[in-house]
Amino acid sequence: MFTGIVEALGEISRIDHAGDAARITINSRDLDLDDVKLGDSIAVSGPCLTVVDFETDAFTVDVSGETLARTTIGSKTRGSTVNLEKALRLSDRLGGHLVSGHVDGVGSVVARNNLEDYVQFQIEGPPELAKYIATKGSIALDGVSLTVNSVALNSFDIMIIPHTLERTTIGAIRVGSEVNLEIDLVARYLERLSNHTDDDGSADLSLNSLSRAGFGEN
Repeated sequence: MFTGIVEALGEISRIDHAGDAARITINSRDLDLDDVKLGDSIAVSGPCLTVVDFETDAFTVDVSGETLARTTIGSKTRGSTVNLEKALRLSDRLGGHLVSGHVDGVGSVVARNNLEDYVQFQIEGPPELAKYIATKGSIALDGVSLTVNSVALNSFDIMIIPHTLERTTIGAIRVGSEVNLEIDLVARYLERLSNHTDDDGSADLSLNSLSRAGFGEN
């Protein structure tokens, strides 16, 4: 589990392909690896990846063919810059929102507007994800926890502050860039609850069940 608060930028230094999978080595730059062990998880521009080897200033992960095909990791090359975040500890501050590191889809940047020190992006996501993205809700973009400003059909707008532009890869994305998207965990479970039915065919979550529980108008 992660928070979507990027700890450091890394650089891909080596990619070894093996069939449809790959082993990737990342120069961790400013990311402190002193407390990292084999088997630990690190979010790399969104996807949660497992450390299979590490040195003082670099670590290596195995990436499955599924992850390569369904995220932007498959398009990365040697020298690509990536966002890095170590897994959340129970004692850490939750500065962003709960992020699982499981990418739901890839979006495309359709507009970038520079507004003084800020940048406004319009992102177009896969149509099947649109229902999970809400105004003022949370979304992870390349592993960065962000707030949705507004939504329209299959697209949404986000406003990026100077700190995020400087400390993550978001500042380098342009119109046409592809980005990893992870919807809010709560949205996933709400959909599951609303669509699930008991053995008698009744829904676990409905307007009637919410009313009985004390929610809604009095």
